[in-house]
Amino acid sequence: MTARAELADEACSDLISRGYSRRSLGKVLSLFAAAPALGTALAAPAAAQAATGMVLIGANECWTGPLAPGASAAADAIATGNRYTGSQRDAFAKAVASVEGVPAGHVMAWAGSSDPMARIIVTYCSPTRGLVVADPTFELAESVARYIGVKVAKVPLKADYGHNVKAMLAADPNAGVYYICTPNNPSATLTSLPDVEWLIANKPAGSIVLLDEAYIHFSEARPGAYLAAQGKEVIVLRTFSKLFGMAGMRLGATIARPDLMAKTLRYDGMMASYALPNPSLVCATASLTEAKLIKARRDEMIAVRTKSLLLLDKRGIEHVPSDANFFMVDWKKPAKEVQAAFAKENVAIGRSWPIWPTRSRVTVGSAAEMAAFDAAVVKLNL
Repeated sequence: MTARAELADEACSDLISRGYSRRSLGKVLSLFAAAPALGTALAAPAAAQAATGMVLIGANECWTGPLAPGASAAADAIATGNRYTGSQRDAFAKAVASVEGVPAGHVMAWAGSSDPMARIIVTYCSPTRGLVVADPTFELAESVARYIGVKVAKVPLKADYGHNVKAMLAADPNAGVYYICTPNNPSATLTSLPDVEWLIANKPAGSIVLLDEAYIHFSEARPGAYLAAQGKEVIVLRTFSKLFGMAGMRLGATIARPDLMAKTLRYDGMMASYALPNPSLVCATASLTEAKLIKARRDEMIAVRTKSLLLLDKRGIEHVPSDANFFMVDWKKPAKEVQAAFAKENVAIGRSWPIWPTRSRVTVGSAAEMAAFDAAVVKLNL
């Protein structure tokens, strides 16, 4: 039996021992074969790609590309594209560790954050240990859980739009994963770290708090990586698709105790985190320590966001306070109709969520893109 076959056999035995049916095994293992496309394959579909000429402010992408030092490093790496990754991966882990104050061994690089998120759900949830999420939140964790037959509990956000951690624990006191996205997608709001700490301290032993900080660099809030450095049962997810402008380059990271992530690799081994392109790794590594450039990009976004939100305020249009590069607007009418109206003005805004059918998510684009959004708001008399 080959090493890969032995790994698959061990993975199947583990899944069955945790209550998965044999019928579920194919679905579980297929997730990792399709890992690069997980975000689009399982999450609720985003708005269709707009035609050329449309203002694209619906997908939470950054309005511009990688930071200049990262772009330069990536361009240089093309010349060594004939080599496998090795030292580049180690340098990336050390860069994350130096910025976050965690051991380098706690850092793993991934082709985006969808793959590790799916692994964490498969590893720590089961037919007897469910998933708890906020409502609304980013749907990938829920989609993976439902796909493999894991029970999902959805808990509405609090009045201040933070995660209601006490209600989340009460919703399933024996869950395998408690998912917290902060700043939350789509509300763009923070959940306080004391609340996260409370959940970690009171959750059942062996379960995981999955802390998704995809948008943390757009906020001035303290990141949660210190919780991983303390050895807690928490896994912090990061992506370079947002502030760092690398959505098309597919790079993410997990920050966690090494043993917590090692369990997620039993399905296809270390290749899951090793098969990464050099340009993406060096781009991220060169960008991470550019504190002044990161702040400048965040400040640019905040200035543009503030201008659009002031217009909404002036027109009496409600919106949720934002700590990210997007915001939720309550049109007081079906959001799908408003989205269609914006499309006719060549502005592609984001979608709504079932719990908020009159609200649309709007990504903060460039100054010119948001000027087009503002003009559409006025023209449509919203």
